[in-house]
Amino acid sequence: MKYLPLAATLLLACLSTPAWSQKLTPGLWEQSVTMKSQSGRMEQGMAQMQQQMAKLPPDQRKMMEQMMAGKGVGMAVGQPNTVRICITPEQAARDEMPQHDGRCKQTAMERSGNKVRFKFSCTGDPPTSGEGEYTFESSKAHSGNVVINTAVQGQPERMEMQTRGRWIAADCGAIKPLK
Repeated sequence: MKYLPLAATLLLACLSTPAWSQKLTPGLWEQSVTMKSQSGRMEQGMAQMQQQMAKLPPDQRKMMEQMMAGKGVGMAVGQPNTVRICITPEQAARDEMPQHDGRCKQTAMERSGNKVRFKFSCTGDPPTSGEGEYTFESSKAHSGNVVINTAVQGQPERMEMQTRGRWIAADCGAIKPLK
């Protein structure tokens, strides 16, 4: 389960660019994330977690899925993981995506048309860094690729992340905005 918060933190850090080619649309966004690690440990951990979820009695599994959905997290076997976030009108006006916990900072950014290339670093245990590129199809859709360098169980780990973001609705429902 520890990989999903890492993915959400890194995803939001990667999307926290102040110079988009168009304004963000405020409201509920869904970020689909597919991650692949060099060692395969992350995928093994996610598969084990999904197997444990599948073994739960139906009522407990449903309760767990509802709890995760209430936090904007969705997981399905063989599908990208999803994170739903709420972008406030103020955040959209400032052209910023919310930070999950403030540990990650942009270290470089270059924009050309609807593409943004960036580098980032994150403090914490373990420290993490990476770079990537996003293509903004509109104010309601984007896709991108990110390479992440971190450590897992004390060993260097390189991960590749493919993301796709799409605007869902103006009303965020039960999903609360991040600061």
